[in-house]
Amino acid sequence: MSDQGGDGPTTEAEWSQKDYHHPSAGWGAARSVAKVLGREHAITSGPRAMLRMNHENGGFDCPGCAWPDAIDGLKLDLCENGVKHVVWEMTPKRAGREFFAAHTVAELESWTDFALEDVGRLTEPMVYDATTDHYVPISWQAAFDLIGTELQGLDSPDQASFYTSGRLSNEATFLYQLFAREYGTNNLPDCSNMCHEASGRALQAALGTGKGTADLKDWETAEAIFVLGVNAASNAPRMLTALSDAYRRGAQIVHINPLVEAAAGRTIVPHEFVDMALNRSTPTSTLNLQVRVGGDLALLRGIAKAVLEEAETDPKALDEVFLERYTDGFAAYRKLCEQTDWADLVEQSGLTEADIRRAATIYSRSRRTLISWCLGVTQHEHGVDTVREIVNLLLLRGNLGREGAGPSPVRGHSNVQGNRTCGIDHRPGTAFLDRLAAACEIDPPRHHGLDTVRTIAALRDGSVTVFVGMGGNFALAAPDTAATAEGLRACELTVQVSTKLNRSHLVHGRQALILPCLGRTELDVQAAGPQSVSVEDSMSMVHLSTGRKRPASPALLSEPAIIAGIARATLPDTRTPWTSYVEDYDRIRDIMARALDGFEDFNRRVRHPLGFRLRQPARELVFRTESGRAEFSTADLPDLRPADDDVLILQTMRSHDQWNTTIYSDNDRYRGVKNLRTLILMNAEDMQARGLAQGDLVDITATARDGSTRVLREYRALRYDMPRGNAAGYMPEMNVLVAATDYSTQSDQPLMKNIHVRVTPTVREASN
Repeated sequence: MSDQGGDGPTTEAEWSQKDYHHPSAGWGAARSVAKVLGREHAITSGPRAMLRMNHENGGFDCPGCAWPDAIDGLKLDLCENGVKHVVWEMTPKRAGREFFAAHTVAELESWTDFALEDVGRLTEPMVYDATTDHYVPISWQAAFDLIGTELQGLDSPDQASFYTSGRLSNEATFLYQLFAREYGTNNLPDCSNMCHEASGRALQAALGTGKGTADLKDWETAEAIFVLGVNAASNAPRMLTALSDAYRRGAQIVHINPLVEAAAGRTIVPHEFVDMALNRSTPTSTLNLQVRVGGDLALLRGIAKAVLEEAETDPKALDEVFLERYTDGFAAYRKLCEQTDWADLVEQSGLTEADIRRAATIYSRSRRTLISWCLGVTQHEHGVDTVREIVNLLLLRGNLGREGAGPSPVRGHSNVQGNRTCGIDHRPGTAFLDRLAAACEIDPPRHHGLDTVRTIAALRDGSVTVFVGMGGNFALAAPDTAATAEGLRACELTVQVSTKLNRSHLVHGRQALILPCLGRTELDVQAAGPQSVSVEDSMSMVHLSTGRKRPASPALLSEPAIIAGIARATLPDTRTPWTSYVEDYDRIRDIMARALDGFEDFNRRVRHPLGFRLRQPARELVFRTESGRAEFSTADLPDLRPADDDVLILQTMRSHDQWNTTIYSDNDRYRGVKNLRTLILMNAEDMQARGLAQGDLVDITATARDGSTRVLREYRALRYDMPRGNAAGYMPEMNVLVAATDYSTQSDQPLMKNIHVRVTPTVREASN
C-alpha cells in the first residue's frame, strides 16, 4: 500500500536527521497532539476524551503507560503519547466486512504495519476462509463454538497457549486465567515475559515481592533519583512532571543510559500554563552517565564499592542499624565489592572511575534515594543480577521502608502489572492456586506452563496447536519474527482478540478468528447496566476505569463477555457462573476478593477516590524471603566484551511516535529522525572505522548463540551520541535479529538489548 495519507509513514527517500535540542513535551508535544487530532478527525471528541482521562469519579484510565494518576487531583494528568493512543482508538475509520471482502490476506501481507492499523476499528467477528483467502463474517456464537470444538478435541489442554497483553482489565485478566486453569493449563505467556520478568524474579528473591515498593509520594520527596535504561519522555511521559518537580526542590537526578535521551535534558510540562506561555523549561537531570549497553551492573557495583570505601572513614555512609536488623548476606557482598577491581568496573561500565565516584557521592549524600529502571536493564542475560544489584545499593543506606526511597520499576503497558497480580503467570505459586481452587471450586493444574519463548518453540514443534491472543500483536512483539510466524502458521487455530487490524491477524493458523472487543474509552453496558473495570498502575494503585464513548460498532463485545463465551463453549460441564459474571462486573470483583491476596473488600475499596494501594509487605520491612530479611546478592560481574572487535552490541527500542508495535508515523522527534524507521544508530567513530558516511545503506548481520545468522538489508546508518561498540535501532523491525533461542537463562526474557551484530556497507548488484 503506497499511499497511506496523513502524517503516517511516507517514502524512505524523504528521510532526514538532525539534532534535537528543544525541551521535551512543551510546544512540540502540543503541536503533535494537534496534528493527531486533525488526522483522526477528533478535533472536538479528542479534547472531550482528554478531560475524562486519568480521572476519578467516572473517568477512564489511559490505555497507554502504567504511570500512576496524579495524587493531587490534577485535571490534565495526560501526555502526548496517551492522547495519541486514545485518539488512535477513537478513530472514525472502520475495518468492516466490506474492507475484508475487498482485500485478500495475501494482499494485506504486503501492507505496512501502519497501514494495517490505519484502516480503523474492527466491527464484527471474522473467520478465515481458506478457499478465497479472505476473512468473512461469522456470528459470535459460531465463533465461540469453533473455539470450543477445537479446544475440546485436543489430546491435552497443554496443546493450547493463552497469550495476554497489558491492555486487559483486572476483571478480564482474572476471568481469562480462571478459564485457562479450569480448562487445565498454565500456558499463560504474557508481555511481561519479554519486558519485566527479570524485575519480578529479582525483587521476589531479594525482598519477597515481585513489585517495586515506591509510590508517587516517594517520587515527590526523594532527595536523589536514579533513572536507568528508560527514555521517559516517550515511554512514561508523565514522569517528566515528577522529574521537573524534583529538580525545582533541589533533588539530584541521575540518568543512566547509553543514549542521552530527551527526558535527561529539559522539559516544559504542558499543564504548567505559565511555563508554556513563557516557553520556560526546567532541567530534568543533574548528571548523565552514558554506560555501555548492559554496563549498569558494573556501574551500580562501582557506586557500592565507593560508598563502602567511604564508610571506612565515615560510618554514617552506611545505615548500620538497618543492615543489622533487616538484611542478610551483607558481609559477603561487602567482600565481593572490595575484591572487585576498579579497572574491571571501568571496563565493563564504559565509564571513568571519576564518573562512577560522582554518582556515588550523590548517593551517599542523599538521605532518601529512589532508583527507577526499565527495559534497558532487564532485557539482558544478566537482567536479574542487575536488578538485584539495584536492591543491594538501596540496602546499603537503608533506602527501603522510608518515605522518598525504594525500588521503582517503570512498567510499560497500562495494566501489565495488574495482569500478573490477577493470575497471568505461567509459574503460579502454591498459595495462589490453593486460594483460587477454594474460592472458585476448580482444580487448577499444578505444573508450570509455557512462557513466551517456550510457546514459540512449542508452536514450531507442534506441541501447541491452538493459540489465543487476548490483545497485543504477538507476531510482531515476539523475538525471531520469522520463527514466530512459522509457528503460528502451523497452528490448527489462531484466535486474536483485538480492536484494530494488525500483523498477527495475517500470520494465522489453518483456521483463524478475529474477535473485536470494546476499547478502554467505550461504554460497556451489560444486563446490570453500565460497567466499570479496574487496572493496577506501576506503583500498585488499583482504581476504576469507566468508558463513556459510543462503541465503534454495536457488534463489539467486552473482553469479559468474549472470555465467558469461549469458556461456556469449551467447558459444557462448568460450574463457574460465567453468564452471571458478565451481567455485573461487581460479581467478578466479589470472587476476586476471595481468590486474590490484597483484594479483600474489593468493590468498596476500588470506589474510593483514586482507588486503593495494594499492600506491599517489603515497604513495611516485612520480607517474605527464606531468611525473613532483605537478601543481598553476590553475582559475578558479567563480561560485556564481544569476542570480535568488529562486533557491535545492538539494543532495540521504540521511536517516540510509537507505542509497543503500534506505529503512529515514521518520525522520532526526540532523536531528530523524520520519515525513517529502517535505520541503525551508531557511534561516529564506529561508522568511520567501517568506512560509512551519514545515511549510507548497510546490512546488519546478527549471530545467535547457536551460530545461526539473521540479516537486515539496506538500513540507513546514522550518527548518534553513544559509547563506541554500541548501536541501536527500532523494534519490532529489528526483532527478526533476535533468535528465539537467545534468551536470558536468569529470566527467560529475549535478549532485545544484547544483539551481537556486524554492520557492513550494502552492495547492490549492478543492473543489466
